[in-house]
Amino acid sequence: MSARPDRTPLARSFFDRPVLTVAPDLLGRILVRRTEEGPIELRITEVEAYEGEADPGSHAYRGRTLRNASMFGPPGHAYVYFIYGMWFSLNLVCGPPDHASGVLVRAGEITVGADLARKRRLSARSDRELAKGPARLATALAVDRSLDGADLCTGSDSPLSLLAGTATSPDLVSNGPRTGVGGAGAAHPYRYWITNDPTVSPYRAHAPRRRLT
Repeated sequence: MSARPDRTPLARSFFDRPVLTVAPDLLGRILVRRTEEGPIELRITEVEAYEGEADPGSHAYRGRTLRNASMFGPPGHAYVYFIYGMWFSLNLVCGPPDHASGVLVRAGEITVGADLARKRRLSARSDRELAKGPARLATALAVDRSLDGADLCTGSDSPLSLLAGTATSPDLVSNGPRTGVGGAGAAHPYRYWITNDPTVSPYRAHAPRRRLT
């Protein structure tokens, strides 16, 4: 029996495209996280695109570092970073090697393994809040720096993979400025989400962090 079309792993060629093409096309796709306790699956409902060295909002804007090295690697890999000394964020690397573009997975609906996600997200008031925002998503899916560089295109051999799912019709996709991005990249309309989906996180404009004196 052949695999269902929606359960087909996405090929590397899916990621080897311009980031602003890949980002909205990720909506409705299924991210699979394999853990020792069992699999967790997430239907992606919100993402943000980052254009690498051409984008003032990107970690790669000033070039390659030890932290962002995975962004410069082949497409179809994960870039995971630790932010504000508090939580992790999951990005999917796009475009040709050395271009350093990627998509931040901001929110989604847990469709498999909600019981495992609930154990990690005890403060969630409902299942729609389990992965509502990048920090919550990473916590629910047990994402940390050990997954940096993970290959998304090797199917069940990887702790992370992406299945075809059901692509979202363009007329159901909204876009606008990225959450929390300031400076020259603040107005870029590179955030995409499924319109009116209850798992999408609220938009917040950039607020400069106050220095303690």
